[in-house]
Amino acid sequence: MIKNFAYLAFILFFSISVNAQDVVGKWENRNEEGTVNSIIEIYREGDKIYGKVDKIMKEEDREKICTNCEGKLKDQPIEGMVLMQGLEKEGDIYEGGTIVDPKTGKEYRCKIWIDEENPDVLKIRGYLAFFYRTKTWQRAE
Repeated sequence: MIKNFAYLAFILFFSISVNAQDVVGKWENRNEEGTVNSIIEIYREGDKIYGKVDKIMKEEDREKICTNCEGKLKDQPIEGMVLMQGLEKEGDIYEGGTIVDPKTGKEYRCKIWIDEENPDVLKIRGYLAFFYRTKTWQRAE
């Protein structure tokens, strides 16, 4: 009985630890001053990872549209927009997809990963040719 309980407790603890380090969930996108601009929901669709703008924090900005975007995102509402798409898991990193900056409308190659030291921190790196920029998002509560 005690062995079964210990085994069950180990499995439960392990599954909680693994889930806590998953990229799927809601993340706070902050500006340079540290203020939360939006909440991004990262979700799985099949074997790929996507991210959409779940909520824009400033009420007056919630009706904004992506005037600088191209293709199917052109003139679409930013709140609810799928801005990250097609990432696939390679080890501890998700890559091979793209991310759109709704402010500029530019699309970048993208990869994301959980910070090794803090599972509540997500690193997002956008690439344009050889140049890249890495942002840090905090897990939303």
